[in-house]
Order: sequence, then structure tokens, then C-alpha cells
Amino acid sequence: MNQQSPTVPCLDQIQHWTRVIGLAQQTMLERGADMAARMAELGVAGGQANLERIAQIQAAMVERGFAAWEQVLAEREDGAGGAPSPADFDRRFADPRWHESPVFDLIRQMYLLASDYLLHLADSVDGLDAHEKQKLRFAMQRFVEAVSPTNFPFTNPLVIEKTIETRGENLLTGLEHLLADLDRGQLTHTDGSAFEVGRNIATTPGKVVHETPLYQLIQYAPATDKVHETPLVIFPPWINRFYILDLNPRKSFVKWAVEQGLTVFMVSWKSADASMADVGLDDYVRAQIDAIDVVRDLLEVPAVHTLGYCVAGTVLAATLALLAARGQADRVASVTFLTTQVDFSEAGDLKLFVDDEQIALIESLVTDGYLDGRYLAATFNLLRGQELIWNYVVDNYLLGKAYTQFDLLYWNGDTTNLPAKWHRAYLADFYRDNRLAQPGGLTVDGTPIDLRKVETPAYIQAGVEDHIAPPRSVWKLMDQFSGPRRFLLAGSGHIAGVVNPPAAGKYQYWTSAKDAPDFAAFRASARETRGSWWPDWVDWLAALSGKQVKTTGARKPGKGKRPAIEDAPGRYVRMR
Repeated sequence: MNQQSPTVPCLDQIQHWTRVIGLAQQTMLERGADMAARMAELGVAGGQANLERIAQIQAAMVERGFAAWEQVLAEREDGAGGAPSPADFDRRFADPRWHESPVFDLIRQMYLLASDYLLHLADSVDGLDAHEKQKLRFAMQRFVEAVSPTNFPFTNPLVIEKTIETRGENLLTGLEHLLADLDRGQLTHTDGSAFEVGRNIATTPGKVVHETPLYQLIQYAPATDKVHETPLVIFPPWINRFYILDLNPRKSFVKWAVEQGLTVFMVSWKSADASMADVGLDDYVRAQIDAIDVVRDLLEVPAVHTLGYCVAGTVLAATLALLAARGQADRVASVTFLTTQVDFSEAGDLKLFVDDEQIALIESLVTDGYLDGRYLAATFNLLRGQELIWNYVVDNYLLGKAYTQFDLLYWNGDTTNLPAKWHRAYLADFYRDNRLAQPGGLTVDGTPIDLRKVETPAYIQAGVEDHIAPPRSVWKLMDQFSGPRRFLLAGSGHIAGVVNPPAAGKYQYWTSAKDAPDFAAFRASARETRGSWWPDWVDWLAALSGKQVKTTGARKPGKGKRPAIEDAPGRYVRMR
């Protein structure tokens, strides 16, 4: 007597799962009808449910649900896979266990079906402005990510198998990880004990040569006998530690720049404490000008190159506008912007967190005049919830895996506190009200500024997959400045698109020899080049850097008129 293949469901199983899918469909429809009724009765932030559209969505979901069930049955009967479905391309369900079992195969398909239903339901609400509609969809997207069957032990076949294999030890280990994270108030991404600033990250040799209550200035030791006359001053974002640009010798932008014959200075911002409660935009602009002038005086040069990353680039734009207004623009020979926005009208998903309600919420989290950096880290993680939250929930809490050792994730979790007054002003004045993009919209250190007055040569880099500073938004720098401008679009996103050393041979970048009126035109005419954008940048910078000078005297940290205060990376980067 032939035994039935275990991959083919028997009649009892077919009847059972037919009943299950029917109940699932009924439950989904009842919940959808209930949500629709509530939206119609109460409205959603001023919106009104489109009942006709909801009925169409429900009918389509029912049809797709039965089609998915029929496909599962067909696959089990003939032993061959059917046409690929969206579930087949979802990385959460890449493990073969999700496909081999008819139960979990159905679970994954029904989850994606329900996800589509809920997202279409959110889109069916009429009467909302674009901002409110984006907020509603964003919230629904985060919800469907959270309720994925991968995130629960009894609907994830990998977790079930691991629990049986280890007799539950994985869940105990995961519980220890969870309790430790609750104590820290932060989700752990990597083994923090494997890294130490100054030992195996942020190791490029240098000295702290200047210090204020807001920042330390690091000068890096030269690696060549001669260097370009014009030095480079780097302003990293104060919402993270500066060493994203100096992770390790293989990834370090700083080390590579030094090896190209540049004299490099780095600002290391102090993590906010109660003493910085009144720090605002004026203070950060004055700090940037101070760093520029300290380097000019130390090396006895008329001007410096500047580089601003993310929010530090935004403030650097304001600094250049202030210098232009004061007739002091010649202090800066060039500016490089990495993933920087100055016009926030199309600022991406982060803009959804900036309205009066969200700003009031942030103010409620302030302690002693500063905002704990873990709150901001959680916000950034939420923008990429699947990659930076739920992936680690499954691995660390459910599967009980040991933490990996990854320097980039260590940096991501090494948060900094923010001056509350300045952070609120940044969200309100820049993101919400977009005042920096308006001529005279902001007054800095007593002077109204206008970005259109900036004629400093500018190199503008954006990441094609950047979710924090979308490339279309970064492009707007091209519309604001008046001097020579070069726009480059790098492969990958906000971090990997910047930290992409040539030796890695990864990604690509796009440039255009034509003057493009907008971002779409740039994309249409841009030429792709494989590899890192760093060599393109240093060639551009070298043409503006003057003659070569010997690396003697003040070109060596601590050997000029400013004695070394301490070795790099300094004290400020270690402060919590």
C-alpha cells in the first residue's frame, strides 16, 4: 500500500484548513467593517472613511485570499511551486521552513494579504491633507511590521524548531537579553564589549589641540611628506559620535583623507548635559566659525575647506550664509555637504514626527534641559523598523542568538544627548516651518541670513536610498546656493553611502556633465561609475587646495602654537 507523501495534505487537513481560512477571512472582514464604521463615525484626524472604496478593497482581499489558499493546495498536490507571489520576495520569510509547511506557507501569505488590506484601508480615508495621510499610512505600516508572524514564537517555524532543539534555552537567553535592554532603555544591536573608542575604533593618530565647553578640535597626524596647503575641517552631526567617519582603518574616511595629503581636523561635539540647557543655533554657528578661525590661525592660512555631515551640514550652510552676510566668505575655500538638507519641504518620513503634537511630546521627555539621545535613536530605528527593530527582536529575544560584533551597529547605539532648547528650535524652525530656505527667514547671531548669497564652491553628496535625507531633498541645495556646485548621487543610503572606502569595491555613484534644472533631469542625464565616490571628491578638492607644503611645524599636531591637550579621540567622545 502506497503511503501518502507528507507534503500533500489529506482530506481531513484540507477540511480543517479550509475552515481556518474561512474563519480568518471572516475575522478580517469583521475587523475591517468595524474600523470603517469607526472612521466614518469619528473621523481620523479630520478624515472620513470612503465606504465604497473599503467595500472594493474587501472584495479584492477575499478574492486574493481564496486564490492564495488554492495555490497552497495546488502546490501540495503536484509537489511543484506555483507562480511567485509577493510573499516569495519578502526577506522575513526567506527561510525554506516558511515554504515547506502548508500551515506556515498559509500563515505568511495570509499575513501579507492582511497587511495589504490594512494599508489600503488607511489609504481609503478621505479628507486628510497630505501630511496627515502620510502619518496615517506610516503608523499603519509600523503596525503591520509589528504584528508579523515572524515576531511571535508560536507562529515562527524557526523559533519553534529552536525551542524544541534547545528545550527552551533560547527563550531563557532571549529573556536575559530583553531584561538587559530594559535596564539600558535601548535595543541592543551588537556586542558592545567587543569595541572601545581609541582601541579598535576611532584610532587614526592625532591630538586634541583646542577645546571649548561645546566641542573639542582634533588635528590628525600627517601620513605624507607634503600636504595640500588648504586644510580640511570636518563637522560631524552632534546627534551621533564623530567616529562614523573613523570607524576602523579599513573604513576610515579620516585616515583615507590624510593619506591623500590633506591636513584634517575633526570637531568632536560634547554630549549635552544640564550645563547646555540654553545652547541654541547661534552657539553651534559660533562654534563652527571658531573652529574655522582656530585652524586658519594655527596653520597661518587664509581659508579652509569645510565638510558638514547631515544636520551639521545644515548648520554649516547657515554659517556660510552668515559669513557671506558679514563679508567674510573668503575664510572658507570650499564646502562639502554629505546627506545634507536646507530646504525641508520634501524631507521624507522624519517630517512626520514634526508637528505641534510631536514637539510637545518631545518636550515632555526633557530632563535638566537636555533630551536623552536614546529617544532620538528609537525614532531613527523606527524609520527602518524591520531592519533595526524586529530583526533583532527575533534574533536576540526569540532565537536567543549571541550578539554579532559590528562596529557600525556599535556606533549606531552609542547615543548622544541633545540640548533641548536647540533640538526643539531645529525641529520647529527647520523641519516644520522651513525657515532656513526662506531669504531672511532666520536670524543668526543678530544677522538675517540668505542662502542665495553663498558663493562658496560646493560639493553636494546624496544617497540614492537615503531615508533620512532623501536625495530629492538634498538636491535643493543646488537651488539655494549661487557659487559653483557639483552634485553626486552615491549608491546605498545615509551611512553606507557615505562610508564607502575605495578598497571595498562596493556600490556606485552618478554624476552628470550637464547642468540639470532639477533632480529628475539629473537622474535622466547622470552617468554611473562603479565603486566609491571618495576619489571623485578628493580630485575636486585638490583643484581648490593650493600648493603643496612640507609637513613640518604646525602641520604636526601639538607642534605649532597650540600644544596638544590630549591624544585623539579625546574625552568628549567618551562622555555619556
